[in-house]
Amino acid sequence: MKPLIGVSGNIHREPPNRDWTFIGNDYLRAVQNAGGIPVMLPWVETEEEAAAVLDRLDGVLISGGVDVDPQLYGEHPHPNNGSVSPERDLAELSYIKVALAKNMPLLGICRGHQMLAVACGGTLWQDIPAQVPGSIKHSQEGPRWFASHSVTAVPGSRIAELFGGEFKVNSYHHQAVKDLPAGFVATATAPDGINEAMEHPGYKFCVSVQWHPENFTGRSYSFDKLFQAFIAACK
Repeated sequence: MKPLIGVSGNIHREPPNRDWTFIGNDYLRAVQNAGGIPVMLPWVETEEEAAAVLDRLDGVLISGGVDVDPQLYGEHPHPNNGSVSPERDLAELSYIKVALAKNMPLLGICRGHQMLAVACGGTLWQDIPAQVPGSIKHSQEGPRWFASHSVTAVPGSRIAELFGGEFKVNSYHHQAVKDLPAGFVATATAPDGINEAMEHPGYKFCVSVQWHPENFTGRSYSFDKLFQAFIAACK
């Protein structure tokens, strides 16, 4: 049996009567390409409901999307903080906490990287250009598969083992992990010092990245090895 991977989605509303939940196809293709079967995670409101869902799955992928509510890490919203999704925040917090309690393989991407940090007690930069002097441009304007800046990986980390000491990534974010939660290790940084990846060595597989590796699936320059390692841990 191929492992079943729960993937979180986005909420999109258009008044008066359109209310959608959707997942970008690149996430689904990346999971399938690596040997897993992706399924959409429903919106839950409690950890008990999250546990009932995860009992049927083998791994969790928390995907990208809108900003995380700064109230979740004890801050008032910065003027440049973008739109938030309280329902999604609540559901993903529940899934992350249950997945970690079960030692279930977990992969976070972009917003998922940030949500993992917040769920475990970390904080975020609400707006990199306004709050980090000397920062590079992290919200690029170009094709989704275009690698716009380099990152440096920490020797001995999963990221370094998969991709080497330095490589390029795409970049579509204006927020970033500021304070890592206890037990987590920073495993990659951008040239301006912004955190680009982290992992927790105490779990079977708990890795998150700030860039969008799913956008490169099937290309000559790809991050397929990240998804392959994740799916291997889920088997």
